[in-house]
Amino acid sequence: MPGYFALVLHAHLPFVRHPEHEHVLEESWLFEAVLECYLPLLELLQAWERDRLNARVAVSLSPTLCAMWQDPLLCARCERRLNALVELAGKEVLRTRWEPATHRLAEFYLERFRHLRQLWWDCDRNLVGAFRRLNATRRIELLTCAATHAVLPLLADHPPSVRGQVRTALDHHRACFGQTPDGFWLPECAYEPALEPVLTETSLQWTVLESHGLLHGTPRPRYGVFAPVFTPAGLAVFGRDPDSARQVWSRQGGFPGDPHFRDFYRDIGFDLEWEYVRPYLPSPEHRGFTGIKYHRITGPAGATEVYERDAAVRVARAQARRFFEDRRQHLARLEALMERPPILVAPFDAELFGHWWYEGPEFLDALVREAAAQDHGPVLATPGDYLRQHRTHQLVQPAASSWGEEGYLAVWLNEKNEWIRRHLAVARERMSELANRWPVPPAEREQRALRQAARELLLAQASDWPFILHTGTSPGYARRRLREHLLRFNALYRQLTQGTVDEAWLGQIEALDNLFPQVDPRYWA
Repeated sequence: MPGYFALVLHAHLPFVRHPEHEHVLEESWLFEAVLECYLPLLELLQAWERDRLNARVAVSLSPTLCAMWQDPLLCARCERRLNALVELAGKEVLRTRWEPATHRLAEFYLERFRHLRQLWWDCDRNLVGAFRRLNATRRIELLTCAATHAVLPLLADHPPSVRGQVRTALDHHRACFGQTPDGFWLPECAYEPALEPVLTETSLQWTVLESHGLLHGTPRPRYGVFAPVFTPAGLAVFGRDPDSARQVWSRQGGFPGDPHFRDFYRDIGFDLEWEYVRPYLPSPEHRGFTGIKYHRITGPAGATEVYERDAAVRVARAQARRFFEDRRQHLARLEALMERPPILVAPFDAELFGHWWYEGPEFLDALVREAAAQDHGPVLATPGDYLRQHRTHQLVQPAASSWGEEGYLAVWLNEKNEWIRRHLAVARERMSELANRWPVPPAEREQRALRQAARELLLAQASDWPFILHTGTSPGYARRRLREHLLRFNALYRQLTQGTVDEAWLGQIEALDNLFPQVDPRYWA
């Protein structure tokens, strides 16, 4: 019997929404990902459905991402961004008319942005609804993750905090997609055994760990990462296939680094005259990415050669065929050694495909079509599909692990960001105090304040802020967001314990941090 290949795409962005400002640089993270990743991914899934390809993939959509997709303000700003890029690309077609190579690319971008805008209109500006329909027709298997993508092992010594993150996520997923997911993406693949009581008290069935989390389990798994195991608490765990990851992620020879591909950093937002590009920048006060890039990767000295779109797509498709053939051969070798069909699980950040790696969607399309065309090759399925067909597995206690640098939590707990932990420790204890004080819903004003306190704590616990502080990409913004959420939480705590809730101020911060409208503070009891 042929083996299985499981593609798992994890889509996540931090909750960034600033109605108090007309233009916010950090909101462009969402707009860039919608244009370069989420709309192209939706188009791929719809094309596979149209062509009746026998291919299933798992897609993890974080609750913060879904909340932003559903927000009218952010949707309007995203459409404004699309319209601006259509206008800018039209200007570029005229500006480059005497430069044949860049002129062809300008025409490509104009057609591309117009096409993406039509996709946006066709799904009625509702990406959640589009993914809900694909999930209902079983083209994909949707899963969720922690509410604000918190690194759960850092909360494991306070189970109510883990419960708040997990159960809020499940409630939000049900509200978005009409069903409870079977799978749960552990943010950053970060796991430790103390998380399991909260995970298994729900209906969650499976998750994915980094390779060493499974390989260092007790006892050592008989089939390595090529078959799932059950933990003592009953959770099914799949391990990441290291070879699949290496071919894509490796800094030395990984697919996205091919010199034919578009350079990520070289953008006309930095190259052209300030007054020309200024109206089209994410923030009119700072140079930034427009999404129009004319150069390809040409080596460490910097991109100087013009990007050739057709050549890049050919390379991406060839890489996909090579990737699939490597997986097929690997599974064939495993089949001879195992008493059950092997499975190779390949989890990736969805944003890699299209945003960081512009040709990534073409790679995915060629990979899925190659798999669907094979009569006797690996079956493209989800981890959930595999569990439904193969129900008996070895009992193993996985090891604490993550897919971050150094294999555990060094990215999110180090000398640059360790100060966050002590503030969050105080806030979570105070949240439990509030939840215990009102075991039943109080009057409306206090109930609103309790819910807002839960939102502020959840947002402060997001993995994104310590990650940004560690990498140094936007440290000022990360520190400001942490400070604001913690200050708001502490003010709400004081007002609730003193019986002096300021309803006017409460309304203001509810309008700023407006996600999870029905969050249940009792989860923190």
